[in-house]
Amino acid sequence: MFDVDSTSINRLSAVNCGCHNPAAARINALYAIHEAASGSIATAGAAAQVAPANTHGGVASHAATAPAEVASGPLAFVNVRIFDGVSDQLLTGMRVVVQGRQIKSVEPQSLPLPEGCQLIDGKGGVLIPGLIDAHWHSILARPSILMAMTSDFNYVHTMAVVEAGATLMRGFTTVRDMGGPAFGLKRAIDEGLTPGPRIYPSGAFLSQTSGHGDFRMLSDLPRSPDAGLTYAEKVGVTAICDGADQVLLRAREQLMRGASQLKYMAGGGVMSSYDALDVTEGSLQELKAAVTAAENWGTYVTVHAYTSRAVGMALDAGVRCIEHGQLIDEDTARRMADLGVWWCLQPFLDDEDAVPTQSPASRQKQLTMVAGTDRAYEMAQRLGIKTAWGTDTLFDARLATRQGAQLAKMSRWYGAAEVLRMATSVNGELCAMSGPRNPYPGKLGVVQSGAMADLLLVDGNPLEDLQLLARPEQSLSVIMKDGKICKQRQG
Repeated sequence: MFDVDSTSINRLSAVNCGCHNPAAARINALYAIHEAASGSIATAGAAAQVAPANTHGGVASHAATAPAEVASGPLAFVNVRIFDGVSDQLLTGMRVVVQGRQIKSVEPQSLPLPEGCQLIDGKGGVLIPGLIDAHWHSILARPSILMAMTSDFNYVHTMAVVEAGATLMRGFTTVRDMGGPAFGLKRAIDEGLTPGPRIYPSGAFLSQTSGHGDFRMLSDLPRSPDAGLTYAEKVGVTAICDGADQVLLRAREQLMRGASQLKYMAGGGVMSSYDALDVTEGSLQELKAAVTAAENWGTYVTVHAYTSRAVGMALDAGVRCIEHGQLIDEDTARRMADLGVWWCLQPFLDDEDAVPTQSPASRQKQLTMVAGTDRAYEMAQRLGIKTAWGTDTLFDARLATRQGAQLAKMSRWYGAAEVLRMATSVNGELCAMSGPRNPYPGKLGVVQSGAMADLLLVDGNPLEDLQLLARPEQSLSVIMKDGKICKQRQG
């Protein structure tokens, strides 16, 4: 595949460190050329599909599955009101100019348009940043748990490709993936092979034996040293690791695959078979090992945990984000606030969006957990904890379609502007915490000059009616991701 002669290889092996010798440089250069030619390096040119402005200021409609093309010039959203991702009120009298993949300017509409600028007439609608789900499972949202654990995983991945397109059509231009083998899907989306949101992948769940990420049957025990990996481990759903050394190994594997952050199962869960909610999982040494692996790569660890004990141990280890946490006490919440640790909460209630349980025991755990949701949000607000929003939809195709509805549900605890900020600029800040492991360096979740051009045109005002986001097919007339028109409704 690569034209590398044996002399170069011999030179490379003849030195203690080949990082800087000519043979290594040549191999790296050839590899980069091959990767670029095959399209495996994410290209800045996988870009916008925009038609010339017609006499009415409109743009031709494009199907979500159409191949993207680079826009030939600037594009302006005119006749719009703007929610910029940070303000309480809409900006009026302004337009948004997009150039390539970025927002070029948010400027008074009285200024002359750039030469050759194409137009999208918003007809008085509201332009908002693309939505961000900070706790999504790109591979595991749609299949049932039985299907995910027993089907040919090629089929599960194919379902995920379809779901990725549907996620984008709901207005979610970015997701923070909290567990599952999403690396291949991310690459396909980044290369423009299939439509979908930006994915910040965690890779496999890091879990102890008997933990929330252990999907084995009791008949699989005891696990012998030569037993090999389980099915869920082989396909990259989970990584069972006991002891600090194993945690380091499996954490480093996820980073090698391209994880932007690591996810550790630090406590019991609703859907898992063996661990009650009160169970604390991992040890301080094991959690510190995961944190060390992440911090050595410039990123962070987030943990699945519900209780004060599990969260407290995670805080001791240096974890920087807590997923769930519905059962923590106020002292633990105050400690999170003091340390500046993020809280990624989900609007878990006993309602139509409750994940279907598989047993009476899981149902009882679910009821115990959701009973703490109202108090968790109250503490998060009162103590000023940086709070992210996510859905944590798992194993249910119907629930996946309710992504926007679960965002609208946040009006139970927050005003509309706060909800929209959480799903745009605030979640964007959390994504950016990956630092040098951020696969999409650039400003997310805001309508500002220099930010990524992820934009939704809403027919109506979501600051007055959040339910508009629960009806994306009717309410979203334009969806733009990375400067590309993914949807535009005519008329």
